[in-house]
Amino acid sequence: SRTPAARHRSRRSAMTTIDDLPEDVLVELLSLLPVRDLIHACRLVCTQWRDVVDLTVLWKRKCQREGFYTQNFDRSISDWKIFYMLCSLKKNLIKNPIAEENFQHWKVDKNGGDKWKIEDLPGAHGREMPDPKVHRYFVTSYGPCFKSQLITLQQEGYWNQLMDEKRPEIVVKDWYAARYDCGCRYELTVRLLSEDYIVLEEFHPEPVVIEQWSDAVWREVSHTFQNYPAGVRYIWFQHGGQDTQLWAGWYGIRVTNSSITIGPLT
Repeated sequence: SRTPAARHRSRRSAMTTIDDLPEDVLVELLSLLPVRDLIHACRLVCTQWRDVVDLTVLWKRKCQREGFYTQNFDRSISDWKIFYMLCSLKKNLIKNPIAEENFQHWKVDKNGGDKWKIEDLPGAHGREMPDPKVHRYFVTSYGPCFKSQLITLQQEGYWNQLMDEKRPEIVVKDWYAARYDCGCRYELTVRLLSEDYIVLEEFHPEPVVIEQWSDAVWREVSHTFQNYPAGVRYIWFQHGGQDTQLWAGWYGIRVTNSSITIGPLT
């Protein structure tokens, strides 16, 4: 029989490094790592790891792990790496959309009449929102009231090459309502801006005028930017309005639950 030293040498020679693992096992292990580690560390280790990190199956596996994958995506996804990154980045880019932080993150562009105000739902002569998580709204007065946000895409993780080459869908949504007892006007403008703040594309629907004695129901406006020009670096969102009967106080349009999201539906 072999000596203990010989048995030890035999076991040691039989041991493998991580590079000796089958590709499917290496894919499984690497798919557990964060994106930053995969791109900025693992991919630089060696040619084999670079090739594994670039495999479609690895990014598809990450999508499965994090709930971004369903079978009906198989034929529609051309680049699973980009798909994963867009899914992982996806969030509402509008900050403080439901007035939980007062007017923080909003720039008040016009503050007419008795100025902007925040009220609790449903408000006087109002109705509840369809979304039960929304409890507050912004309300305008008898003079023009507008507020805006400027979104810097690089700060949100959307690098220039991604926006220029993939041009992921940009979905804008906003909710508005009137009081039952007063007429009002609602306006929305969303602009895709270049690095020099040139308007590359704009969504500016006709103003909505709601007559007195309306149903006071909350309504959603939605728009999807597709196939927009290359060079988008900022998104500018502005909404607001006023009442149409010039009543002192806060009888104008009510807005809340605004959102801008980028990327695929999941």
